[in-house]
Amino acid sequence: MNATSRTESRALRPVRSGRFDPSFGGRRVLGYLGLIVAFLGILGLASCGDDGPDEMDGGPADQAPIMLGERVYQANCATCHGPEGEGEPNWQSPREDGTYPAPPHDPSGHTWHHSDDVLLDIIRRGGQAAYGREGFRSGMPAWGERLSDDEIRAVLAYIKTFWGPEEREFQSALE
Repeated sequence: MNATSRTESRALRPVRSGRFDPSFGGRRVLGYLGLIVAFLGILGLASCGDDGPDEMDGGPADQAPIMLGERVYQANCATCHGPEGEGEPNWQSPREDGTYPAPPHDPSGHTWHHSDDVLLDIIRRGGQAAYGREGFRSGMPAWGERLSDDEIRAVLAYIKTFWGPEEREFQSALE
């Protein structure tokens, strides 16, 4: 009888105490059970779906930046972009001075077409400085001197709540 046969026969022998045999075979069964539990846990997480932006996936503690972002957005951004992120009318047509009205932050706009880095740069330095190409004029002010980095990131987290799952998925792939 070789070593493998002895190990397999020990794993199959009856255990009088009603507990797993602590031999290699008993540990193998416990290992399989652990793998099954881990697989079911992963399967359960995968079936939960996408309830919101990444900032919200961690639970209530991750709601704090979004709540801060909402307060900062409503106090500073809603005047132009609207309280629900609806933007200004005719946002795709330039005004007489060459600037464009504030775009919506909901799926009908283009905010979600830009990476976080680009959006954070626009918020910090303003539209003109961030884009700065010849012939382009932006009315988007720079907020980097008035808002902290945490507030700016929180505003972006809040803006992402206006998007649907498709927009969030598209935008997260831009990073």
